[in-house]
Amino acid sequence: MRKILTGAVLLMTIPAAVFSQDTTTASKIPFDGIETNWQNGSDRRDSSIFHGKYFIPSVMVDVNYTHSFNNPNDNTVVGSTALARNNEVQLSHLSLGGDFTYENARARVMLQYGTRSVVVPRNDGSPYRGQYKLADVYRYLSEAYVGYHFNKWYGINVDAGLFMSYIGLNSYYQVENWEYQASFTSDNTPWFFNGVRVQIYPSKYLKIEPWIINGWQSYGRFNKMPGVGANITWNPSSRFKILTNDYYGSDAAGIPKRKRFHSDNSMLVRYYNKPNSHGINRMAFSLTGDLGFEKGGGVSGFKKGTTDEPEQYFLSAMFYNRIWFANNKFAWTMGGGIMTNPGRYLVLLPTGQASALPNPNNPTQTEGAFPFTANPGDQFKGWDCSTNFDWMPNQSLTFRIEYVHRHSNVPYFAGKGGVTSPDGYTTTPLPADWRPDLVKSEDRIICALLFRL
Repeated sequence: MRKILTGAVLLMTIPAAVFSQDTTTASKIPFDGIETNWQNGSDRRDSSIFHGKYFIPSVMVDVNYTHSFNNPNDNTVVGSTALARNNEVQLSHLSLGGDFTYENARARVMLQYGTRSVVVPRNDGSPYRGQYKLADVYRYLSEAYVGYHFNKWYGINVDAGLFMSYIGLNSYYQVENWEYQASFTSDNTPWFFNGVRVQIYPSKYLKIEPWIINGWQSYGRFNKMPGVGANITWNPSSRFKILTNDYYGSDAAGIPKRKRFHSDNSMLVRYYNKPNSHGINRMAFSLTGDLGFEKGGGVSGFKKGTTDEPEQYFLSAMFYNRIWFANNKFAWTMGGGIMTNPGRYLVLLPTGQASALPNPNNPTQTEGAFPFTANPGDQFKGWDCSTNFDWMPNQSLTFRIEYVHRHSNVPYFAGKGGVTSPDGYTTTPLPADWRPDLVKSEDRIICALLFRL
């Protein structure tokens, strides 16, 4: 699922028209002079080694090693889009591409390789509708869009294609985030959209961005109705930023009467800033709160419904505080969040339990021998907390070590017996009495190496 805030990353020390994704006019640059390199979900660099009139390349590498204290026998990580396998060094994400500009024409192409190119697309059920394997077609693209810039106000950009979602605050690219394993709020909401967006900058500090998209993190449409939504970002100073993202669509496969609404809201505050200090340089926090619901087609949203029409909604929040010190070479982050999702319509289905896709013979059910059910009325509540320490020897490289605890009210995370087979291999025949080993909590340590040029 998931989110990114790099659509208007404009830093102080280099021209925004050169370094940002947003083509701007020479005289009116949105967010000009605003420091954003401290913000959660944003590019932390203040300069780039690449310069070009028509093309600015981008390279990102994300390698991780994670140890689960549950120690599942198949090494499978459950309920995460950042991680895939335990106790192994994994190339989570290799991103190659960049931004193209010619006069007012613009395009961005970012290729993706690694475990996330499998983990994230598996959560999209829309390829089951119709032919052509959309999950395979788009799998190795994280962003690919083309557009045009209009010299109106502080700029208007019209883009069509595959672009990042802003819902959930965190960036899809880990090198931009304060924490590695995202809280439930971020990990259970979209990472990408496929459609059309219009970025409107009516003033220097304001962006209004409406969307018409195929659906909620979906390559195609689940029903006849497209998804619609918008982002509004207000960033009036280098110390403060707020944004809201709102979405409406029909995203239950084969149930066109069921409509989804979601509202995502974030605030970022830098409450301390002494860049020349040899001790603490800056301190900041991010706060995100989401609410949403599905209504119709057998569910009743927030309304306390009957057995035939149970409530089905999403409530979540997450909070992180970060402290930089030693000339911003080191940082310490603490935080966590909570989520409740009756109906489980946004819960990441456990790997090995179900394909996370609808059963072709019954779109209201999930596929798999031992499905983690997502029926109306099924309850899911979770909470998490984490802390990490970063060493950033330069603006392109981050070494991170992180401790994470996650808990749910129902068995959900991979236990010692794993979720694949008695010995962890997919080639092993399953005994009639075998069941995946799911438990209610997990603790893990993550080591990550993050690189960006």
